[in-house]
Amino acid sequence: MAEHARGHSLVWGVILIVVGALFLLDQLNVDVWDAVWRFWPVILIVWGANKLWLGLKERSGGSAGPGPDKGHEN
Repeated sequence: MAEHARGHSLVWGVILIVVGALFLLDQLNVDVWDAVWRFWPVILIVWGANKLWLGLKERSGGSAGPGPDKGHEN
């Protein structure tokens, strides 16, 4: 569960850095919005692939049950 929360904070951290960089480049008169507008479907593809990967990872890891690697002692 803690690993899942760390993954979410990592994703949100990356999103904030990217959005901040876009606004910074816009302030420096670099036309980045044209590229963002052109490639916005790539963002959806990457987001969907990430969700699919996390879902498959959770499904395969959830069937093992608790053990020493899950934070429990024998």
